Amino acid sequence: MNKVLHITSGDMAGDSLAQAGLGGDILVWHDILYDGPREPGWPDEKTFRARALFLEELTAGGLGREHILETMRNQYRQLATAGSYERIVLWFDACLFDQSMLAHVLTCLAHQGLHQVDLLCIDAFPGIEPFNGLGQLQPGQLASLYRDRGPVSTEQFAFAAAVDRAFARQDKALFRDLAAMSAPPLPWVPAAVKRWLQEQPDPATGLGRLESLALAAIRSGCNTPGDIFAAVAAADGPPQYWGDITLWGKLNGLADRVPPLVTMSGPLARLPQWESPVPLSEFRISVC
Repeated sequence: MNKVLHITSGDMAGDSLAQAGLGGDILVWHDILYDGPREPGWPDEKTFRARALFLEELTAGGLGREHILETMRNQYRQLATAGSYERIVLWFDACLFDQSMLAHVLTCLAHQGLHQVDLLCIDAFPGIEPFNGLGQLQPGQLASLYRDRGPVSTEQFAFAAAVDRAFARQDKALFRDLAAMSAPPLPWVPAAVKRWLQEQPDPATGLGRLESLALAAIRSGCNTPGDIFAAVAAADGPPQYWGDITLWGKLNGLADRVPPLVTMSGPLARLPQWESPVPLSEFRISVC
């Protein structure tokens, strides 16, 4: 049997794990599981294709549909081999992005009949403020956490299935129940769910929290993507579930509203949401 399979979120955390001297193979999970079309549990081909289209549109074509499809198929193929490892270790953060992913990965492992799983999830690390996730840690810092991993309980697996179902179906009633829990089996879920609820359109403005923070930053005088990102990051409490791709998508959405809430000037009509030869510093964003 292979020795250890480490499963984590984010390429930065995956790269640091690879240098941490822990041994084993690393599976970095790629998907935005708190949003978009899907069903709970192990996906079928219809779900793969629906999510590939969703992510292609979400990144304004920055990620091509065929590339997304192949990435998704490969990660589930690798997860399907998890039973060949002596140990499975999950490394996740307390944020919305990671908690929706953790619930899904646990549900998929249970689908495979795999229940001997270790979990390491943290919401803080000494000397790092604000702490937004494992991607901030150096390889040695990650290695120092390894001894703190613990086995995933039967209760946690069952709870993960309920959380995965809530995110897959965007079940607001279940979300409200999860957000109100005081001692859930996965203790980071209520705060993550509350953050999801904050992203739902406000009845008065039609904006979610991230859109509102971005608009406030622009109104305060920030007019470049970098300055807006810094202002929103400072205003939003940790753990930060979003990155630049998510924020650029929100800014593009503000410009695409009818009527638009912001205007953009620059070498492209909208901010590129993936790798691009166009420097972000050449864009200017202002309130309409």
